[in-house]
Amino acid sequence: MTPHATNWSGTLTFGARRVHAPTSLAELQEIVAATARIRALGTAHSFSTVADTTADLVSVAGLPATVEVDAAASTVTVSAGIRYGELARRLDGTGFALANLGSLPHIAVGGACATGTHGSGIANGNLASAVRAIELVTADGELRTLSRDADPDRFPGAVIALGALGVVVRLVLDVVPAFELRQVVYQNLPATELGSGALQDVLASAYSVSLFTRWGGPQIDQVWLKHRIGPGARFDSSPVTDDAAPFPSTWRGARLASSPMHPVPGMPTVSCTEQGGVPGPWHERLPHFRLEFTPSSGEEIQTEYLLPREHAADALAALGTIREAIAAALHVSEIRTVAADDLWLSPSYRRDSVAIHFTWRKDPDAVAAVLPAIEDLLAPYEPRPHWGKVFGISPEVVRARYPRADDFRRLASELDPHGKFRNDFVDRYLPPLPLP
Repeated sequence: MTPHATNWSGTLTFGARRVHAPTSLAELQEIVAATARIRALGTAHSFSTVADTTADLVSVAGLPATVEVDAAASTVTVSAGIRYGELARRLDGTGFALANLGSLPHIAVGGACATGTHGSGIANGNLASAVRAIELVTADGELRTLSRDADPDRFPGAVIALGALGVVVRLVLDVVPAFELRQVVYQNLPATELGSGALQDVLASAYSVSLFTRWGGPQIDQVWLKHRIGPGARFDSSPVTDDAAPFPSTWRGARLASSPMHPVPGMPTVSCTEQGGVPGPWHERLPHFRLEFTPSSGEEIQTEYLLPREHAADALAALGTIREAIAAALHVSEIRTVAADDLWLSPSYRRDSVAIHFTWRKDPDAVAAVLPAIEDLLAPYEPRPHWGKVFGISPEVVRARYPRADDFRRLASELDPHGKFRNDFVDRYLPPLPLP
């Protein structure tokens, strides 16, 4: 990797003077101890400057891959640089699964957890909510472990930490028994299904639900339902009540897709996970995209806001008043849900959330023009932006929407008193607090 490496879509050029790629833990510890300021870099899937720095970057992708299952404890210990798709395949072979995955299996576990990345489902927390312990290299190059059980006062602040506490090298994740799902896509969900009660039913109609719209009209273009097979997986508003039953040709006014779909019309569907209601393992249905293909639409910019789930219908109705402005800059928008958690910097901290995601065309001026209007319309619902996406909400407002922000700032000052792991992004949104 060169000092002028970009994020995965080429929309952000990193300003680092040097990029390290250690191949052993000892080498990483030496680099961290000897460097004045340094930031960890995952798979570079962020669109904000959360990982950027003018100092040094270090990638953990070259460290030895770890996948160690503890069946008795229902956990797996993984290296931070491993991608979810690679982890999932190895984990499934042991009879275990992660409860949820993001849309992309291409992202690294460490980076996804550090920024609060998520999948979907009213009962499914973000990816970081599965973390039981983290092991990180601190400013002096030493290893430190923080866990849910041993460090209850600090651990909730250490998981989603934006890289500000150290370089995470290993994580312990909760696992569940492996399971199967059936995925189908319904097209053209009528606007009548987007009222408050109806929309909540739609969002709760499967284990994982994603709504896609291009804001060309009041309807939802596609509804992706990932129906879990087996006991304890029933949803009252599901289109099917039997694991083997065919999905109905129409559901809530939407029609069942007769061929594979891509969220962005015109893009090749071969990159998407199998649809049509065919049963398959969890890791081949929960993501929208296959690991072996380049995901999404290529050159793009992303934005996402998370707000209380009960405000989903009102928020979508508000955004509908500027649908033409949104559509003019957009590839596609995705709406999904995330269960509440207790992680201090989680966008779903202590509130069940709806996530409204925008995949924009690679037109920074057009995106910058429409974001203020979106954020003004969503302001009554106190949206929290995804840390790794592009947004314009002021640092003071963002900070005010996190009740434990000052606790995190104190924790960062305690674990990294000289700011070795800070950057402009962290300094802007979570400036250090002096220790007492």
